[in-house]
Amino acid sequence: MRALTVQPSTPGSLRIEDVPDPEPAAGELLVRGLAVGVCGTDMEIVRGDYGWAPPGQDRLVLGHESLGRVEQVPSGSTFDRGDLIVGAVRRPDPEPCGACAVGEWDMCRNGRYTERGIKELPGFGSEWWTVPERYAVRVDAGLGLAGVLTEPTSVVAKAWEQVDRVGGRAWFDPRTVLVTGAGPIGLLAAMLGVQRGLDVHVLDRVADGIKPKLVRDLGATYHHTSVDRVVDRARPDVVIEATGAGSVVFDAIAGTGSYGIVCLTGVSPRGRDLTVDAGGLNRSLVLENDAVIGSVNANLRHYQAAAEALAAADRDWLRRLITTTVPLDEAASAFDRPGEDVKVVVTLEDGVV
Repeated sequence: MRALTVQPSTPGSLRIEDVPDPEPAAGELLVRGLAVGVCGTDMEIVRGDYGWAPPGQDRLVLGHESLGRVEQVPSGSTFDRGDLIVGAVRRPDPEPCGACAVGEWDMCRNGRYTERGIKELPGFGSEWWTVPERYAVRVDAGLGLAGVLTEPTSVVAKAWEQVDRVGGRAWFDPRTVLVTGAGPIGLLAAMLGVQRGLDVHVLDRVADGIKPKLVRDLGATYHHTSVDRVVDRARPDVVIEATGAGSVVFDAIAGTGSYGIVCLTGVSPRGRDLTVDAGGLNRSLVLENDAVIGSVNANLRHYQAAAEALAAADRDWLRRLITTTVPLDEAASAFDRPGEDVKVVVTLEDGVV
């Protein structure tokens, strides 16, 4: 079968190659790959900045945002042939830390976890793949290609769960949320905020195009001004930060209302200096009982929450998030797209769109 592979730490090594067909082990589903989404992590791996091949191998099958159709199930399976599914990305380490031992493997403390398409496990960027049933999540068949949004939605489902848990330290009744960044993660975070009945504001740099329209069609408010101006107007109880831009991060932290929560989901690049009034920031956090948390990856319950949220969302709105699709034979072009694309998807099977 064909697969999209890369040699980690080697720029320019991306290629499509023939690899052996997978053989499902006991308790595994055999899945026909339909599509994989492309995100910043994939870009970093292709650039040679990140990624680890499976032990004893030189190359890594790319792709962690999956979508596939079940073709073979083990005896007694809760899945059926024909089910549309996604696979969870992370796996607990073999000698689990405390978090992994109790099933919270997205919060691994010792770093010995593995991840499909990222760290020591082959990804989903192949015509066929297998997945243990316990790491598979069924998605609504009516979603079609939009089902590939399940993994990025799981990331923000976890972020919202973390916000709820921090807010639960005392009385918590948020009304207004600011999402910084209108890329896929930001837009999906906004979607979940709207589904929660919150007054959602989204901040991004662009003044026109698909992003403002997607935000407005959600029933949220779009801004393309400074963070200061938005927080002065909205006084958000919660900020979901999805840009990773240092100045935006610190302005957002300083701009919440009293007892505010900032959840950081964007990853900032290294090597960029930024002048920050650390004393003023500390004073604001302490005197207003503010909280700042980081959130990455997702557990199985977050994938399930994501699947439910997508099933409840407007199908046309979801499909408009996927602005570019490319077939597997042209997959290399997916990693050369400009940054304004909302979501780029590589289709693994002809006619899947």
